[in-house]
Amino acid sequence: MKKDILIIMPSMFIGGAERSLIGLLDSIDYMKYNVDLFLNRHEGEFMSLIPNKVNLLPKIDEYTTFDRPIKDILFSKNFKYGIARLKAKLDVRKNIKSGNEGNVWSSMQFISNRIVPLLPEIDKEYDLAINFLGISDILGQKVKAKKKLAWVHTDYSKLIPIKKFDIDTYSKVDYIVNVSEICEKQFLNIYPMLKNKSLIIENVLAEKFIIYQSEQEIDDNNFIKNEDEIKLLSIGRFTDAKNFDNVPKICKHILQKGINVKWYIIGYGTDEAFIKNKIEQENMQDNVILLGKKENPYPYIKACDIYVQPSRYEGKSVSVREAQILNKPVIITNFETSKSQLTDGFDGIIVPMDNDGCAEGIYEVIKDKELQQRLIDNTKMTDYTNKQELEKIYALLED
Repeated sequence: MKKDILIIMPSMFIGGAERSLIGLLDSIDYMKYNVDLFLNRHEGEFMSLIPNKVNLLPKIDEYTTFDRPIKDILFSKNFKYGIARLKAKLDVRKNIKSGNEGNVWSSMQFISNRIVPLLPEIDKEYDLAINFLGISDILGQKVKAKKKLAWVHTDYSKLIPIKKFDIDTYSKVDYIVNVSEICEKQFLNIYPMLKNKSLIIENVLAEKFIIYQSEQEIDDNNFIKNEDEIKLLSIGRFTDAKNFDNVPKICKHILQKGINVKWYIIGYGTDEAFIKNKIEQENMQDNVILLGKKENPYPYIKACDIYVQPSRYEGKSVSVREAQILNKPVIITNFETSKSQLTDGFDGIIVPMDNDGCAEGIYEVIKDKELQQRLIDNTKMTDYTNKQELEKIYALLED
């Protein structure tokens, strides 16, 4: 008899965790397992990539109130959720006035704390329920399952969480998954009492799909195929974590060393205007090009010379793994979890975080064609799909 799995996800907008989820869904053995997918919002560019064998559960309107405009909610049948959002907003202000540092994660916690108790339950009992991204309160409070698994996709030390909320949330789940050993270490530094619930399951990626998608033609006037220039590429949301605001200075430094380089960035987010301003300040409009959202970034990865992830912090970058699957030389900055991302000098290069050091490191890789080829050859010998990680999930179901 097949076992039943539920996966909870906010939406399917473009992002690393979303691409990781598609890889997981593409790899599950549907002869043995039924998979239901519950989305808070049936929206996002990746909706069409959900495999046909996955049962997408019907939308529940109340679950869309996490990030809809408060005014819209107040003037709808779900007005009580609008009131809850207003209360959460006051909670955030009170927290900051008390001298605590506020950020996106803690704001999400306050919203979840106010909204989740009001939500209807998700029908059906599952053998395993997984919260794949974000706060796991829905999993803990609104799902019936024999086992519950909360997935963490980031470096927890950077989140500044409200600890009392986290402790309550994680008390209601059986397992907490981090995507690397270093991410697990950072998580347990904050919550050592949760060690007995902690697991490491790395991102599962769909190699055949990535390679197939990379064969599509690029129809983009902003991406110029010029053999005389070095094409650097970065992918990620426009947030502080990705450090794209420093790319103009880094790129300018490389240009000043006599390298004809263009740095393309695929992504979107709240920092877009800030990044554009930095590009203008450094007069880098012709050399740092924002390409916006791309449902299929893989042809761009295939066409670039070097993939660069200049992040301030990461959990486990899906884009880096995808670039390695497509056999690209990869450069990442020395963020805290960088050594779990690649083997420095073997299948990628780790460079300093500061702008000058980062620029110098990229310059050295650009100049060293033998090093680039060695990195490429080593990626061809390495399996980056992590399909063996699925066995860890299966083991939880059979335990």
